[in-house]
Amino acid sequence: MKVIRKDGSVVELKWEEEEARRAFRHTAAHVLAQAVKRLWPETKCAIGPAVENGFYYDFEFAFDFTSEQLGEVEAQMQKIVSEALDLKCVELDRVEAEKRLSEMGEDYKLLLLKDLPEDAVVTFYEQGEYADLCAGEHVVNTSLIKAFKLTSVAGAYWRGNEKNRMLTRIYGTAFPKASELSVYLTQVEEAKKRDHRKLGKELGLFAFMEEGPGFPFFLPKGMILKNLLIEYWRKIHEREGYVEISTPMLLNRQLWETSGHWEHYRENMYTTVIDETDFAVKPMNCPGGMLVYQMQPRSYRELPLRMGELGLVHRHEKSGQLHGLMRVRCFTQDDAHIFMTREQVTEEIMGVIRLIDEVYKKFGFRYHVELSTRPKDSIGSDADWELATQGLRNALEEMKMPYKVNEGDGAFYGPKIDFHLEDSIGRTWQCGTIQLDFQLPQRFGAEYMGADGRKHQPIMIHRVVFGSIERFIGILIEHYAGNFPVWLAPVQARILPVSDRFIPYAGEIEQRLRAAGIRISVDERDEKLGYKIREAQLYKIPYMLIVGEKEEQEKTVSVRVRGEGDQGSMTVEELLERLKKEMD
Repeated sequence: MKVIRKDGSVVELKWEEEEARRAFRHTAAHVLAQAVKRLWPETKCAIGPAVENGFYYDFEFAFDFTSEQLGEVEAQMQKIVSEALDLKCVELDRVEAEKRLSEMGEDYKLLLLKDLPEDAVVTFYEQGEYADLCAGEHVVNTSLIKAFKLTSVAGAYWRGNEKNRMLTRIYGTAFPKASELSVYLTQVEEAKKRDHRKLGKELGLFAFMEEGPGFPFFLPKGMILKNLLIEYWRKIHEREGYVEISTPMLLNRQLWETSGHWEHYRENMYTTVIDETDFAVKPMNCPGGMLVYQMQPRSYRELPLRMGELGLVHRHEKSGQLHGLMRVRCFTQDDAHIFMTREQVTEEIMGVIRLIDEVYKKFGFRYHVELSTRPKDSIGSDADWELATQGLRNALEEMKMPYKVNEGDGAFYGPKIDFHLEDSIGRTWQCGTIQLDFQLPQRFGAEYMGADGRKHQPIMIHRVVFGSIERFIGILIEHYAGNFPVWLAPVQARILPVSDRFIPYAGEIEQRLRAAGIRISVDERDEKLGYKIREAQLYKIPYMLIVGEKEEQEKTVSVRVRGEGDQGSMTVEELLERLKKEMD
């Protein structure tokens, strides 16, 4: 696939390369815009980038555009593709560019032009009669956009600011082959069935209320699931030598100024005033962890000191960015902060990697790793950043773990290793992270007494495994499509009496299984057995235990297993043995 790069050069790239996919889908966005302008010339274009697995373009229509008109746009796009229009990059000086955009009536493009530096090279990409202010990259001809689909219509504020005009955003996806598009669209349909917002409501796990947008309410079954994850987290962290702490939700402005969050993260923080002093609701747990470390003098003999915290944090997210449990305004972060000497860095990072690997394998996730380096908005010296980045790199290479470098995507205080999970339908989610930090201990003046009798500054690791427990639950719901493994299922078994006459026997079975630690319920309703079975299946309960006259006489239960059907009769002891094997 031939791609026109931003510098104007043309290169041959493979679809597997990210640059090729980005250029391809960026061109698809231009084909979309050209189609819209042909159909409704008075429409104003805003921005149209490539995004993961697709593209979008924002428009200001002179009418209310709806999804019913997508077919008309797609047909015009197909015509443009069949016309095999070459894409050409044209450079203009600033005056010429402004004149051209004014003549085109493209008000939003004029605003974008004003944002460019005075000495910036202004480029337009032309295809047939259509031209767009654009920096590139693109493929060389519209005929390459062989398989595409417009997927949805949404509202989007200009520049993401709710104070600006609401525009119409058209989303689409594009692939070089129809077969690849078909596979992707099938995956999208499967994702809709697995949507955690839909399943969370159907399974009675969580809810969102108008009184608290972005603040999740966990229902009884959801709390069982959340607590199971927390219990597992505590078990493995205790085994690995972590101590658990809890720090306050509100801390004063001075702390956040010292940590650097007030300067670099202020727009995402909720604040209040207490006794004429500014306070912030914590968006992160690390400054509180620093205060705990400094409560007493520390010796090298105490290091590494591994402190875990299941801290409830709050972050201001714009309403348009909220998305179920995946993007919320408060969540439980499974933090840990490790304080160590320079000599312990590589071994500690490797220990965290091993722990994260163990957890993800338990849930059946595959993953890949990215090393994120220093961003533009950062604190600390070049020497510290180089040392921290090399420390992460050394640990990955010593463990022979493949990784990709993600330039400029580190935290403002240090580089990081990010773990991207792949779920059961091939989507990726960024969850675990390991951040190496020289800056926070320095800003807080943290120290320990070394073996040489002198004071030294510790190095700090910030790390999460689940990331956000709420978000991880959302990922698990979609990964399993609500069919949680037995150990995670809020209700592991439901007893279904054939009639009211067998409710007492069902109660006996319930008591024995509950005493063995099984999460169980009895369906005592006066409904037909088939109805009870279907409802248990809708609730995705792993085990359905049917009891009637035969079972009562033989002191057994008739077992049906989710996804496997009838398993025949079992004694309670046989059933418990099977359940415990599945729960190990």
